[in-house]
Amino acid sequence: MSTSLLYHAFGIQGYRYVRTTYVAGQTIFTLGQGRDTCRCSACESADVVSRGHVERRFRTLPIGPRPTFLVLPIPRVECRACGVVRQVDVTFADPRRSYTKRFERYVRELSRRMTIRDVAAHLGVGWDLVKDIQKRDLSRRFARPKLKHLRRIAIDEIAVAKGHRYMTLVMDLDSGAVVFVGDGKGADALKPFWKRLRPSGARIEAVAMDMSAAYRGAVSAHLKEAVIVFDHFHVIKLFNDKLSDLRRSLYHRAEADQKKVLKGARWLLLKNPWNLNGGQKERLSTLVRWNSPLVRAWYLKESFQLFWTYKQPWRARQHLLKWMSSAMRSRLEPFKKFVRMLRSHLDGVLAWTKTRLSNGAVEGMNNKIKSISHRSFGFRTAEYFIAAIYHCCARLPLPIEMRSTDRIGVISTAVPEKKSSSAM
Repeated sequence: MSTSLLYHAFGIQGYRYVRTTYVAGQTIFTLGQGRDTCRCSACESADVVSRGHVERRFRTLPIGPRPTFLVLPIPRVECRACGVVRQVDVTFADPRRSYTKRFERYVRELSRRMTIRDVAAHLGVGWDLVKDIQKRDLSRRFARPKLKHLRRIAIDEIAVAKGHRYMTLVMDLDSGAVVFVGDGKGADALKPFWKRLRPSGARIEAVAMDMSAAYRGAVSAHLKEAVIVFDHFHVIKLFNDKLSDLRRSLYHRAEADQKKVLKGARWLLLKNPWNLNGGQKERLSTLVRWNSPLVRAWYLKESFQLFWTYKQPWRARQHLLKWMSSAMRSRLEPFKKFVRMLRSHLDGVLAWTKTRLSNGAVEGMNNKIKSISHRSFGFRTAEYFIAAIYHCCARLPLPIEMRSTDRIGVISTAVPEKKSSSAM
């Protein structure tokens, strides 16, 4: 075997071929390194003195069905320039890795078409080695999207596993790309995002979010000039919950014949009038005819919905303030609680009429992220899951060698790990 074959077949340059041995179905190539190629790994100085060697074994590309290994006595040298004693760098393998760069690339290519289990069985290695190669590759290429272009963002949390495990997402509302994924929820999960955002030079104009006090406080502290917009979907959901609470309390106080009318009427009250069919309209008419609190609640609901249709912010504000006054006089305690909450978040609710921002795109991305986990049969670590999310949802440019393949091919078929109690 010639030294040129080491270079062309295995990508190894600067080493000499010593011998080949065949042991237990394995092909083992022993290499050597000349004294003139030894350099200090700290300062790159060639003025070094030999201090022995450490033999290491590296997995490389297989030859046919036979596993192939490289054995290299790595020189240990003392540098006269900086005084340190270290092993010289190995050019064909990354530090603290037992496989070559060419083998790592081969595993990545197989992973685009096979599952982790299949790749591991084909190469005769453990699935954790294949997973580690994938995770490192995804983290290296996808885990730091650029933030300079951000202008309008949305912040939301997603439940990723049983046991109240959450992740925090930050999405660019202009491009629809996920720009940050934090492990956990609340203000602490956003700390790495603020650390990356400060030197990026981004000028955030508006932030859409739910009414979480933690997110609101974090955004107010780090983006003082940004407009906070509370997502109208969450506001409507809170209102609908109050309407359901009222119906439930009326049901418990109603007579037996009235309970028959109230039972199963939750969605009937929440539906828009134009979505009701003939039978539903008749039942709704019967429902509100004899129940005065329910009549007031239904009309308040319809009036509140008009707020979202106004195009002029001052008219929307005028309508909302008038509605809040009517709700406080309605003697309906659930609605009075809702108004008190609305008053404490009024600026963020009214900001929607100017920006028309929504967290709807983030909610849709939540479903996509859940499908990533489902297709991959779960992830054992949060870091691997976050790298997979960036890979599929960050819309980053692909390296040249990947542009002809399916972007999500690695994640959609590559992780057949079973979820454990600590799985993401």
